[in-house]
Amino acid sequence: MSTLPTARVGYTALRVPVIGLGTAPLGYAWSDVSESQAIETVHYALDHGVTFLDTAPWYDACLIEERLGRALAGVPRDSYVLATKVGRLFTPDKHPVLDFSRAGVQRSIEGSLERLQVDQVDILHIHAPETPEQYRQAVEEAYPLLADMRRQGMIRAVGVGENHWQPLVEFARDGHFDCFLLAGRYTLLEQGALHALDEFYGQAISVFGAGVYNTGILAHGTAKDVVWYQYKQATSEIITRTRRIEMACERHGVPLRAAAVQFVKAHPAITALVIGAESAQQLEESIEALHTPIPDAFWYELRSAGLVDGHAPLPVQPAS
Repeated sequence: MSTLPTARVGYTALRVPVIGLGTAPLGYAWSDVSESQAIETVHYALDHGVTFLDTAPWYDACLIEERLGRALAGVPRDSYVLATKVGRLFTPDKHPVLDFSRAGVQRSIEGSLERLQVDQVDILHIHAPETPEQYRQAVEEAYPLLADMRRQGMIRAVGVGENHWQPLVEFARDGHFDCFLLAGRYTLLEQGALHALDEFYGQAISVFGAGVYNTGILAHGTAKDVVWYQYKQATSEIITRTRRIEMACERHGVPLRAAAVQFVKAHPAITALVIGAESAQQLEESIEALHTPIPDAFWYELRSAGLVDGHAPLPVQPAS
């Protein structure tokens, strides 16, 4: 089994590798990912040191948790770190429900444990409340339950999973969280979360950087007929900005995917990258991207051209 460097989650004793597998792509209805391919991807991850697995009941109406559970059957429980989420679940007839009540969270956890075929998970994230009322319920009911579970040793860390950084600032103010999962809001194309990441770092809240490819554009570039950015067709402004980054990549011989991965990982608040993959090959490409040499001149060109925030940490070699 290959190994990857690990880092501690917040102030906990839990450690995760620098890359985690985001399992959401392993079976969405619009994809052609078979169960056998999903299981192969999970096993490839574990065999190559990607022993941090992130999932949620919300992903394709619980199908992903079920597939992950079957993939992990027979795998020693202490050989991987498992994270799932609460607050977004489905009724037995697959009707989506957002429920951050104590009872709803308890039902969500029980369902996840059954689907994942495990006795416990390591990390539980509150999963993206949408309204002020849901946020308040998450803080007043979901969070105290998860904090109690952490105190009792039933879980090892409490977090929040979000597609936006602003709610995470509020959560950090209203509770004691070990980690946040932030998807698509601190990337090579978008650094609006920079100040928030700086705050989380100062508070010793680990951030798992997800959505590092902004739904595809930073993995595949702009050459495709349809270019996706944050689950929508990319605007002309985003395409133009990406093309400028691509031209810098060409000048310095840098794969765009490698630049996307390494830029996010350079921020000290980012404890791990959670990267979605539909196949072992896709995951292999992301692992290779993290280790691809990139000249410092490339990063300084992006900064001087205004293509990344001037205050964003760059993955450059320290001055001797």
